[in-house]
Amino acid sequence: MGRRLISAGVGIVLGIVILWLDRKELFLIAVAVLSAMAVYEILIATKYIKNRAGAGSSLLFAFAIPFVLGIDMTRGLISVRYIAFLFIIGLFIIMLFNHKSVKFAQIALMAFVSLCIPISMTCIIFLYSNFTEHRIFVLVYALTITWISDSGAYFAGTFFGKHKMAPVISPKKTWEGFVGGVLSAAVFGFLLGKGYELAADWFFEGGLTFKVHVLFLSVLAVPCAVIGALGDFSASIIKRECSVKDFGSIMPGHGGILDRFDSILFVVPFIYLVFEQYSPFG
Repeated sequence: MGRRLISAGVGIVLGIVILWLDRKELFLIAVAVLSAMAVYEILIATKYIKNRAGAGSSLLFAFAIPFVLGIDMTRGLISVRYIAFLFIIGLFIIMLFNHKSVKFAQIALMAFVSLCIPISMTCIIFLYSNFTEHRIFVLVYALTITWISDSGAYFAGTFFGKHKMAPVISPKKTWEGFVGGVLSAAVFGFLLGKGYELAADWFFEGGLTFKVHVLFLSVLAVPCAVIGALGDFSASIIKRECSVKDFGSIMPGHGGILDRFDSILFVVPFIYLVFEQYSPFG
């Protein structure tokens, strides 16, 4: 537990520093590095890292995509199509020249994770760019809502858990913990929104120029918790199929990057799509 708290504390401090500096370049670098590391962990778990040419191409592609999309989304979407085409063609060329050792399953997995993970992570940059005035709050909400849900589920499951959700996939997760996680997320969404509104009202000395839809943020936290659980279970299935306990050990007590960001990979794109249609501010 001590190692878990220490590594969590280090991660929180790094996150706060990046948010406080509030520079898009830092977010781009952070997202690119995390994307490449997450893809690397998948390749390690599946042992496809042994295909050096394919693995190198996948890591380079995963690192580049956040920059291509994040710097200019409109032009980036056009550029990504051509880059992705060249990437896929390159993987098939690698397979053709190494068909005895490189199978289609390897190429398919490399293409899938190298596309899905960085594009999902780049939604963090999209949120940052699209909500100029409220970008820090939006990022804090998107990145912490799943962690709060996970924490709530952990403590609720520890003290009240009796009924297993999916004992084969994740033996420690219970329905009581799941409900505790959903409720924790909903309460946190409400408190975070209300706290932001009160802090902004104090800063503007009662002349607040916008309204925070606190109830909307609280209700939105519920599907976020459910989708986050889906991401967590999906990662657990992959780990079981690969016969690994964690995806990595970069965060003592937590595992690897994917062990901490598995839920976020599912939740952040969902929040981005919702906020594109329904702004939490009025």
